[in-house]
Amino acid sequence: MVDRFEWPQYPGHGPGAELLGEPRRALDLGPAEGKEAAYLARQGVEVTGVDLSLVQVERARTWWDGVRGLTFVHADICEYLASDAELFDAIYSVWGAVWFTDPEQVFPLVAKRLAPGGTFAFSQAEPIPGSHGPQPMGGKWLEQRERELTVVRWQYTPEVWADLLKRHGFTDIQASVLEAPEVGRLGTLLVRARTAGA
Repeated sequence: MVDRFEWPQYPGHGPGAELLGEPRRALDLGPAEGKEAAYLARQGVEVTGVDLSLVQVERARTWWDGVRGLTFVHADICEYLASDAELFDAIYSVWGAVWFTDPEQVFPLVAKRLAPGGTFAFSQAEPIPGSHGPQPMGGKWLEQRERELTVVRWQYTPEVWADLLKRHGFTDIQASVLEAPEVGRLGTLLVRARTAGA
């Protein structure tokens, strides 16, 4: 059961689904287990979740089987965004695929798939001082790998994220770090922007 949309990693901390406005159709980039997508679908939003991990997609389909208006797709997010012209009222990523995708590649694709006045929002770990731009990250992840897989995640200050979004035509940009509820814990980068209205 999911009773709240969580942007940070700390339950009950920070804003919820209201950051997305009142979308009729939403796209979740890298939904993992699909908790946020399931929450929105139960509020009457038609949600599509796109994840590169087949393990995650199959798990999400099993966990949320029977939730109306909810679809999970196994695909690379950039390929998915470029493959169709269907528009969404909101596109979001909660510690998901936006963190692991070059913003110069994904931001223009997101802008093309958002309806006029649509919302783009994402969260991820706050940037580590001195570690900005693409950063390698290793792990075995969820596919029961015998060896570590190294992926790249993008880390920037809120100001740099805002500049990147502005360059790609987004407006009403808000980017900041939500401090952790306890001192010394990792905070959450939280970014929201819109496309130009109709």
